[in-house]
Amino acid sequence: MAVDWGGMLMNPGVVSATDYTSVASINIFVALLCACIVIGHLLEEHRWINESITALVIGLCTGCVILLTTRGKSSHILVFSEDLFFIYVLPPIIFNAGFQVKKKQFFRNFMTIMLFGAVGTLISFIIISLGAIGLFRKLDIGALEIGDYLAIGAIFSATDSVCTLQVLNQDETPLLYSLVFGEGVVNDATSVVLFHAIQNFDLIHIDAISVLKFVGNFLYLFFTSTLLGAIAGLLTAYIIKKLYFGRHSTDREVALMILMAYLSYMVAELLDLSGILTVFFCGILMSHYTWHNVTEKSRITTKHAFATLSFIAEVFLFLYVGMDALDIEKWRSVSNSPGKSLSVSSILLGLVFVGRAAFVFPLSALSNWRKKSPDEKITFKQQASVTIWWAGLMRGAVSIALAYNQFTSFGDTEERGNAFLITSTITVVLFSTIVFGLITKPLVGYLLPPSTTGHLSSVTLSFTSEPSSPPRSYLSMLLGFGQESQVEEEQNVPPPPPPDLRMLLTAPSRSVHHYWRKFDDKFMRPVFGGRGFVPFVPGSPTERSLHPCQPSKSEPEGDNPPSLSPAPATS
Repeated sequence: MAVDWGGMLMNPGVVSATDYTSVASINIFVALLCACIVIGHLLEEHRWINESITALVIGLCTGCVILLTTRGKSSHILVFSEDLFFIYVLPPIIFNAGFQVKKKQFFRNFMTIMLFGAVGTLISFIIISLGAIGLFRKLDIGALEIGDYLAIGAIFSATDSVCTLQVLNQDETPLLYSLVFGEGVVNDATSVVLFHAIQNFDLIHIDAISVLKFVGNFLYLFFTSTLLGAIAGLLTAYIIKKLYFGRHSTDREVALMILMAYLSYMVAELLDLSGILTVFFCGILMSHYTWHNVTEKSRITTKHAFATLSFIAEVFLFLYVGMDALDIEKWRSVSNSPGKSLSVSSILLGLVFVGRAAFVFPLSALSNWRKKSPDEKITFKQQASVTIWWAGLMRGAVSIALAYNQFTSFGDTEERGNAFLITSTITVVLFSTIVFGLITKPLVGYLLPPSTTGHLSSVTLSFTSEPSSPPRSYLSMLLGFGQESQVEEEQNVPPPPPPDLRMLLTAPSRSVHHYWRKFDDKFMRPVFGGRGFVPFVPGSPTERSLHPCQPSKSEPEGDNPPSLSPAPATS
């Protein structure tokens, strides 16, 4: 009943040769995707079960039904491949993450995010690898090489913080949300870069020079991938700013943005770089420059198109993981040792706990040491560090894909040790996503009660309780730096709050973000466009501007595209 969807995409000619069963399989899978969306919508108010858990549960139920109908021969309706995941499904998810990111919070906490996402992942990688070497050899699960143990460290260092992000409110807890979100993306990219660096590492002759080459290769992949994404985003912004496609067709603008984003990912993969980092920073640069250079229709279209593609890809992944968890061939190899399989899964889960705690709390203290303002610190007393630790305990599709890459050959596990690790990876992903996901909402509610849900929550409530001031002025005061006076002048709002209150809302005047804004306004925006620097063209988004280098009143404050809410998004 299964059809090789990856092969069909890679070889379109195969589609014409598919029989009725293959077409029926695709129809069933699409119907299951629709069911996930409908059920997720019905559970939206409670949020005890998010879309990830919904898709996993439906996938498990579907797998059970298929197993019964095929008499234990298969649990799939589609044959999933690693190429399908990394080439077609992952890019829209990561790009949308960069495109939607709140850049002010992200770059204001950039050093802390990199500390958790890069350095923390390395610490977790070392602890999980060493623990696997010491414990798995005692269990005698099969012939594993040193490269397999290092791959285990990279696989289980990749987190999935989607459950925590769906519970947190980025308006009430902007610092915490930006840290969890930013660390999750950088963590995935670092884990994938580590995984590929291990595969290219000479594990037979290990010496000081080899270790230095490994570190150098890792840094090269990390920074080169970031640079490639920035170049792709800036090139797209420059092309659209100079040619202004919107005067003839908004379709060309949208098509160019989508294709350039995908091209950046594929070029990175072609050059053996990290496509995740590349497309993520491409998304950030496109939302910062390119998005402001297109027409109003294109802005609304791109926001919804990217979010929709990302949402469908995420549901697709978890739905398939649920069905693949019941693949009888993988479990048959370990069926004679269920206790040993459970031990391997428990050890991996324990190493995830220890590896996570080993860097979250020390690095939180290190991050607090370099920050002067108490409102920017990650304190244990306010439970922020505990929430960050919990957010990174769940494992998801990236871990599944990397495990398939390392321990399977065309989806089959030929060796007993590989079968143990594949089934244990599936067990850890299912347990952490479903069990931890169900616990996340009550736990976060307990750790961050409404009275202390963030450094700015009480201030936000006090502001919004005053009906005389326009809501957008609050957003500019909470998120905007160096733009408050201009916004207040345009909207004729009352004078700013007292200095002691403003001190709670602003960062140090000479932060990295401050110098970046000065550099951006002076050198980058005049060349690549962006908010307030798009040239006057009849019919363009800035046609209502009084001056070509002044932002129009219809443009959103800040650098981010408007959020996807029921209210109409205006440019």
